[in-house]
Amino acid sequence: MKEKVVLAFSGGLDTSFCAKYLTEEKGYEIYTALANTGGFTPEECAAVEKRAYELGATKHVTLNIEQEYYEKSIKYMVFGNILRNGTYPISVSSERIFQAIAIINYAKEVGADCVAHGSTGAGNDQVRFDLTFDVLAPEIKILTPTRDMNLSREYEINYLKEHGYVADFTKMEYSINKGIWGTSIGGKETLHSEQTLPESAYPSQLTVEANACENISIDFVAGEISAVNGVTYTDKIEAIRMVEVLGAKYAIGRDMHIGDTIIGIKGRVGFEAAAPMLIINAHKMLEKHTLTKWQQYWKDQLGNWYGMFLHEAQYLEPVMRDMEAFLQSGQSNVTGRVIITLRPYSYTLVGIESEFDLMKSDFGVYGEEQKAWTADDVKGFTKILGNQMKIYHSVQNKKNN
Repeated sequence: MKEKVVLAFSGGLDTSFCAKYLTEEKGYEIYTALANTGGFTPEECAAVEKRAYELGATKHVTLNIEQEYYEKSIKYMVFGNILRNGTYPISVSSERIFQAIAIINYAKEVGADCVAHGSTGAGNDQVRFDLTFDVLAPEIKILTPTRDMNLSREYEINYLKEHGYVADFTKMEYSINKGIWGTSIGGKETLHSEQTLPESAYPSQLTVEANACENISIDFVAGEISAVNGVTYTDKIEAIRMVEVLGAKYAIGRDMHIGDTIIGIKGRVGFEAAAPMLIINAHKMLEKHTLTKWQQYWKDQLGNWYGMFLHEAQYLEPVMRDMEAFLQSGQSNVTGRVIITLRPYSYTLVGIESEFDLMKSDFGVYGEEQKAWTADDVKGFTKILGNQMKIYHSVQNKKNN
């Protein structure tokens, strides 16, 4: 009997080559699987399925894991206000982990002997797939022909043609990876430190007038998005999509991320992520009003670590569950509405409305009036607060005299 291989299949050149090569040259029985975390429309999923069967797949499945991705990743990235290097909302890179989990679980379900992916040897995704596969199913062999053979695009295209499969694999000017939590754009200018992407490189374009302006609102309940412009969403993915629609027409959420890859080299990629940037920053503003100083401080520390571990394929490390528990524990009062003004290429966080707003207290109004203490209280407090510094400077003065 032929050995059974589950191939993580997107329908692109690398995975198309893998499907044909593993079937024709290696004699495997190929099962292809598209793990959809929200980046593929139903029409695109159908096109990928058609391509898989044309390339010789015995069976193809679409694994819709949007909700799992939200519940196990996006939710915590919002709780932690996670922007890698203060910039990047860990968009497509976080999706890869959940795609890998879905693929290896499917491989175990169908009793596969091997699992395969089309990642090259120059990026992060190879580590994310390999590590996840190896941790969850060390008994299943991992096949990576594209990486192992170090092939050129021309070789792969010619191989497919020689084996009777012709498709439009014209190399786009940019490599674009679209997901529910943002779209990455790589190539050309991103490969040169002194350049940036032109307007035309972004999939979404400005569709409003130059002087356009619009107020929107995002509601949160216990830290999770619950409504957009007053419309309640039980499906969080649909709420995210609505924020994306509102922000994308203003070309909001564009930036360039420069960071360290898992394999040790510097990487640079452009991205657009209207929904993540608006949601994360709205959530962060609401937290400033509803959390204590030390809740915010420790969340910032853990959020930074959580984002780094997630980016570097450490999602299955048990400490991630510990950090998730902490991030969620402080969200009970992060409930309210955030008002945002959208303009072309920019936005302003106007303010918040929340019954948990710590500014609305009987203790005082900043810069205006104290209600819960006296002037003498502050004088005594300031004296005690300065004791450590006064002691230090007193000792220094004695030493220097």
